Amino acid sequence: MRPGALRWVAYAMGAGLPERHRTWVLYDTTTRTWVLRHVARALVQLAVPIALVLVFVPGAFWIRGLAALGGLILGMAFSLAYMTEAVENRVKKAGYAPGSAQAVRDLAGRDRDARDSERRRAAAAKRAARYRARRGG
Repeated sequence: MRPGALRWVAYAMGAGLPERHRTWVLYDTTTRTWVLRHVARALVQLAVPIALVLVFVPGAFWIRGLAALGGLILGMAFSLAYMTEAVENRVKKAGYAPGSAQAVRDLAGRDRDARDSERRRAAAAKRAARYRARRGG
């Protein structure tokens, strides 16, 4: 069950979700787009300090803008550097064992690789059959 917008913002800021959202947290951290979802959560977290810098720090706007941009770049670098750890912490908060998200992603990756391999094998066989048919063999 997907959380509502306000609950998602709280989740993005680091709050835990109720038990009924437990499976959604695992899905959120293991789906194919889990990296993009992590980036979205990180941007939500960084929005507050960036807005505070832009609004309340005295000085020319271009200086505040560059300070905010520098903070955004550093914040995103830090967030991306510790992405897997942050995701595992979210999964642990939801009640799963540490390493669960990585295990699910690894399993999905193996399944995806097997499907891709089979698809490529079938395409190669089809090309080989076309080649043999053209060659008269």
